[in-house]
Amino acid sequence: MIPASVQPRQISARWQQELAEAITDPGTLAAALGLPLEALGAVDSAFPLRVPRSFVARMRPGDPADPLLRQVLPTAAELLEQAGYGADPLEEATAQRAPALLQKYHGRALLIATQSCAVHCRYCFRREFPYAAQHSEGTRWSEALAAIAADASLEEIILSGGDPLSLSNARLGALGADLARIPHLRRLRIHTRQPVVLPSRVDAGLLDWLRSSPLPVVIVLHVNHPNELDASLREACASLRATGVTLLNQTVLLAGVNDDAAVLAELSQRLFQAGVLPYYLHALDKVRGAAHFLVPDERARRLAGALAACLPGYLVPRLVRELPAAPSKTVLTPISITS
Repeated sequence: MIPASVQPRQISARWQQELAEAITDPGTLAAALGLPLEALGAVDSAFPLRVPRSFVARMRPGDPADPLLRQVLPTAAELLEQAGYGADPLEEATAQRAPALLQKYHGRALLIATQSCAVHCRYCFRREFPYAAQHSEGTRWSEALAAIAADASLEEIILSGGDPLSLSNARLGALGADLARIPHLRRLRIHTRQPVVLPSRVDAGLLDWLRSSPLPVVIVLHVNHPNELDASLREACASLRATGVTLLNQTVLLAGVNDDAAVLAELSQRLFQAGVLPYYLHALDKVRGAAHFLVPDERARRLAGALAACLPGYLVPRLVRELPAAPSKTVLTPISITS
């Protein structure tokens, strides 16, 4: 039997190894799915392919239109220039309070914990974010922490990135301890896709840190399709819930992936079975290269209305859009389904 004292380190090494073995080559991805390379239609991109094999294992072999594959595969559609799409669709440069610290809404601020991410989602609104200018790692968080400590109106810090769970448990623990020493903070929120695409990231060290956190922790997962919720992710969610964290989910509405009322309803049902409450259904952020994922507002509102007609209210995520300089998310009113 492996001594309990060494399990966290060994399990941590496992997720880091899996991360290092993520697929970055379209040919390797095609082979894993039993597809000829030309069937993928992959192209070279400045925002390269990256996807863990544990996520690829949930894709349908032989299906070039698989909804999970569409989220990660660079295709010619993202090379087309489209009016209204740019590098900083949310104008985050105007929200910077300090290096790596953004504040968009009253009472809470967002800390860019890292630029690293386990998967490169093609619709990512930060695919061109200037991470190198943020100086957000290690002791270089000091300016952001000082700005947070100096502003008593801040009650909640949101760890973002990249993906904050790309950090080691030691770095997460150190950052969490620094934040917990700031007396006016009341909550810590973590936005992450890491447990979804790499469930092994939910290891003993992470669970110990969450369990011992002086600040209440909310984890917002990012699941877009019911096929992402396999047994390994459900197990990871159960482990996270056992620490006492609140688990929410946000979904991005994506054409060709989840723009179907039955798919979205099944997603909400499976999330609830995994102990996760649907939180937001996001309209697409208009980042350059993602125009082919856009679902028009009227269709999005009809989908939201269809969900409200077939699900209890607590399983219906709010359909929202984020607008630069707005004081909160903008809710898109569902169009009611009538007989």
